[in-house]
Amino acid sequence: MTRGQARAYACPMTDSAVHFDAVLHPHRSLSPRGFLILMLLIGSVSFTGGMMFLAMGAWPVFGFLGLDAALVYVAFKRNFRDGRRYERVVLGERSLDVLRVAPDGRETRASFQPYWTRVLVEDGHLLLRSHGRSVELGRFLVAEDKESFRAALDRALRQCRNPRFAG
Repeated sequence: MTRGQARAYACPMTDSAVHFDAVLHPHRSLSPRGFLILMLLIGSVSFTGGMMFLAMGAWPVFGFLGLDAALVYVAFKRNFRDGRRYERVVLGERSLDVLRVAPDGRETRASFQPYWTRVLVEDGHLLLRSHGRSVELGRFLVAEDKESFRAALDRALRQCRNPRFAG
């Protein structure tokens, strides 16, 4: 999870000064290099085991071991594809904007008025709620990250609602 940044700048999503900007990504513990090593290991074990069964005359086992390796490969590739999803939350002076990007690149947007928006965690769901409308954020985050993000965004919303004027 990327933490919100403290500096203000102009953002194309909100067209105003930005008070909070965070991008949420799903956690992926296996790097592409780790994936290659894992697949080489699985492939080697499957091939070696398959050759042993083939030598014993149990030739169908060889195909099933290859199928197992192929299914593991497909499952990890799908997992990596799903890892391309992200959510961007931008708090400007006049709006709180959420951009959700799916793995295939489809975008959905939601916008809230910062003064009335509440951010809360209910039953394990991180929600933005305002005027009877709510949007769930970070479905892919663990509970600790949801609470941490809630606290950071809530603090930014309070600061946006109660600006301190230089004077």
